[in-house]
Amino acid sequence: MTPGSNIPLPTTRVTVDVTAPVRLDVSSLLLTADGKVRSDDDFIFYNQPTGPGVTYRSGGGTTPDSITVDTTAVPPGIEKIVVTASPDAAGQSFQGIEPTATIRNATDSSVLATFTPPQLGTETALVIVEIYLRNGAWKARAVGQGYANGLAGIATDFGVSVEEPAPAPTPVAAPAPVAQPTPVQPPVPPAPPAAPPAPPLGAGKINLDKGRVSLQKNQTVSLVKGGRPLLSQVKMGLGWEPAFRGKDIDLDASVIAYGPQRNHIDSCYFGKLSIVNGAIKHSGDNLTGEGGGDDEVIVVDLGRLPQEVTGLVFTVNSFSGQKFTEVAKAYCRLLDAATGEELVRFDLTSAEAQTGVIMAKMIKQFSGEWEMTAIGDFVKSRTVRGMVKPAAQAL
Repeated sequence: MTPGSNIPLPTTRVTVDVTAPVRLDVSSLLLTADGKVRSDDDFIFYNQPTGPGVTYRSGGGTTPDSITVDTTAVPPGIEKIVVTASPDAAGQSFQGIEPTATIRNATDSSVLATFTPPQLGTETALVIVEIYLRNGAWKARAVGQGYANGLAGIATDFGVSVEEPAPAPTPVAAPAPVAQPTPVQPPVPPAPPAAPPAPPLGAGKINLDKGRVSLQKNQTVSLVKGGRPLLSQVKMGLGWEPAFRGKDIDLDASVIAYGPQRNHIDSCYFGKLSIVNGAIKHSGDNLTGEGGGDDEVIVVDLGRLPQEVTGLVFTVNSFSGQKFTEVAKAYCRLLDAATGEELVRFDLTSAEAQTGVIMAKMIKQFSGEWEMTAIGDFVKSRTVRGMVKPAAQAL
């Protein structure tokens, strides 16, 4: 599986095994429709290994820790069970020790799917996969959302009360001499309650039910409206302007098509304007889109894409070597190809002194619907050829 992809569950009982080169703490949370636990009893981990419909099993350091979900025993109102992990060693990050989640049929142990989150770094805890309810059917989704503040950060984000360590006792001082009474001061009003913790940047997924969507980095939008796929043909417009009134910037927009194993199928760019039997077409340079000033446009006929194409990554490169620090207002936007209506927009709010950027990806779900995720990762590459490998890692 790749981040954001999902599969239907053919069984009512599934087990998620989590492995890594180091020992992990694995846990699970039962969440309601608002993304929160009902109480601390919905946090399942080594000190509280059982809950309604969910069980934790320790591997003892020799076999994987696992979470088993019996969807028939999950209480009404619970719509999602997330599986999380963090390295057992305090403060250790996931850099270089990427975990793998294996989703199995709990009855016969057959493998349903596997998922290894890519590009981990400073994260010390991770939501790896989720088992969720959609239209009366249970599914599993690959997530890979990282946290830098450990399992406590995940637990707090989902509404679990995390106790802080008690302060050390203060030594008792010798009795002080009796002082003269002082005037009584008026009581100090209580401090206002602390604001709830902010969600991770880009966390959560939205759809198009409320109209045009403006994405943040790492945020995902489902191209669904009213529970149904919105359209089959889309345009991805990419644009940019020179920074600081500099000279014109001639950049190249491309789309790279991948298969289910992140295998490179083909790339569409200014030197190859049509790929996969014409289902993806590049407009060429300097096309001005309505109201948006798109520099280049790529048309994707989702309905005509071959079955083996399950992921698309949209990139921009500077063949002449100009860096993106010389670019202002780089953006991508998804439009309805039939009407020209702008559906989704992602504005790049920061830049790095590199010659390539991975703007966004689109992933086909098992159900057939597509999801778009804003990325905004910079790469040292002047051509689309150099983007194939880093873009695959971004899937």
